[in-house]
Amino acid sequence: MANVSGFFKNVMSEMRKVSWPRRKELTKYTVIVLATVVIMAVFFAVVDLGISELFRWYLAL
Repeated sequence: MANVSGFFKNVMSEMRKVSWPRRKELTKYTVIVLATVVIMAVFFAVVDLGISELFRWYLAL
């Protein structure tokens, strides 16, 4: 049990050393991530639609 409590003490010690982002940085990074996800989702939706239409055209021949 001493190892477990020592582990959590070490974890808390390391967590105090972490340089956490400020609110402005966090907001900026969150917007960047969300924009990237939306752009990638739109890209893959368009690619999927294109491939689907290509297969429909091919099967209709």
